[in-house]
Amino acid sequence: MAVEIPERGREILEKPSIGSIATLMPDGAPHVTPVWVDVDGDTILVNTLEDRLKARNVRRDTRVAISVPDPDTPGVALIVRGSAGLTGEGAREHADKLAKKYLDEDVYPYHQPGDVRVLIRIQPERVFVYGA
Repeated sequence: MAVEIPERGREILEKPSIGSIATLMPDGAPHVTPVWVDVDGDTILVNTLEDRLKARNVRRDTRVAISVPDPDTPGVALIVRGSAGLTGEGAREHADKLAKKYLDEDVYPYHQPGDVRVLIRIQPERVFVYGA
């Protein structure tokens, strides 16, 4: 069951905050990766390449967690557990949107020919704003 992201958590996601997404390896071990984040309603978005480990892990097991500290307020972070899905729809354009947010570039400067981008769409099931 998806839950709402509180306003303080949404504020963190709208800033150029660096999150840490945890996915599950085939043996159940956690895999944690720093990521750029975005929000669409109550869905958290992470953009990656289709062949990256986090995308492969989500394809196999949809359970994820993500922690996103507020870059302006040490000790405050959005912490979410939920389920994730992958989509390629709009992923390349979304990478450009994130490039504007994080790099002040209109186009993501690291696009490579043949790269296939995907969006990891996280539906929150448990949400906590730590330190707020």
